[in-house]
Amino acid sequence: MTIRLPGARGALRIYEPRREPAPYARAVPAARPQSAPASRTVFSAAHVVADPLADTTPDGPAALDWDATFAFRHHLWSHGLGVAEAMDTAQRGMGLDWAAAAELIRRSAAEARAVGGRIACGAGTDQLAAPAAGLAEVRAAYEEQLALIEDAGAQAILMASRALAATARGPEDYLEVYGHLLRQAAAPVILHWLGPTFDPALTGYWGSEDLDAAAAALLEVIAAHPDKVDGVKVSLLDARRETRLRRRLPDGVRCYTGDDFHYPELIEGDEHGFSHALLGIFDPIGPLAAEAVRVLDTGDTQGFRELLDPTVELSRHLFQAPTRFYKTGVVLLAWLSGHQSHFTMVGGLQSARSLPHLARAYELADGLGLFPDPALAEARMKSLLGLQGVLQ
Repeated sequence: MTIRLPGARGALRIYEPRREPAPYARAVPAARPQSAPASRTVFSAAHVVADPLADTTPDGPAALDWDATFAFRHHLWSHGLGVAEAMDTAQRGMGLDWAAAAELIRRSAAEARAVGGRIACGAGTDQLAAPAAGLAEVRAAYEEQLALIEDAGAQAILMASRALAATARGPEDYLEVYGHLLRQAAAPVILHWLGPTFDPALTGYWGSEDLDAAAAALLEVIAAHPDKVDGVKVSLLDARRETRLRRRLPDGVRCYTGDDFHYPELIEGDEHGFSHALLGIFDPIGPLAAEAVRVLDTGDTQGFRELLDPTVELSRHLFQAPTRFYKTGVVLLAWLSGHQSHFTMVGGLQSARSLPHLARAYELADGLGLFPDPALAEARMKSLLGLQGVLQ
């Protein structure tokens, strides 16, 4: 009843998996979905499930297993979480092309309506196959995606754009593009500040590599259109900077933490306020996270932290540098948890993390009781190890 796991230096160690899942890992009956947390708005950015039988290449069009992809979203909704669709966690810009993302948005929005699930979808500019000719082309690409999301009946998230980062000359260009989009948005949107740790192509976003100057430009965009901004997702992995920005937001504009290193303290907040959540780590730990926030709803901050703090080690492991490859660990855990039948990713991204990294992710997740069927997770992890020559 043990498993041999490789460490970072290649040595094998013996690990004894747990035999029972934690209570929050058990599936919720479809007839009795849990209510959404009341004190915080909580989104899980959701991964996509590749079609393992598709005859494709890493740089070819994305081929998805639609049934498994939507089954995972129903899993998140059943625990009361919102779904942030077609975002970075779904390999947007790292294997998920715009054609597949557009179909994902339309179909996922329809699934959300059918069950009363909350959904927000990413609008970007990734249909541009070459560098943009200018701001007008960037704006038109954003407009196309924003219109599709609104037509689908979903809330829009204006994602950070590689094309805009490459084209803009300074803060004034961001003010022009975002101002135009916000004026025409049918409903309040979520803005998105994804730092270069997640995507190096976004260095200097909001017109400056000086993060204080960038924050000032973002706040100027929000101040000009506060009625069109539901909130801003901040993914800088800098808790102090996020807290300072949060305190400067206009009344009624939410801060959604995207900080996968410091989320417990940011969601708990302080005497001046708190962050809501839109997190990639809430894909693998969704049921636990939902339970923790429901505990916070009762005012039990200690119970909230006792549940959520132990997950930070796993999150920091999954999101370690190069951070953009965190999706590999997320999909591994979905496979080990039984949410999909294989460990294959669009773009071949299952190869983006080392075997010792994946083994440690398994160990940390098992220690938290995340796997609904620990024996299944153990068997699948052993099969992966065996394929790489680690005999049990």
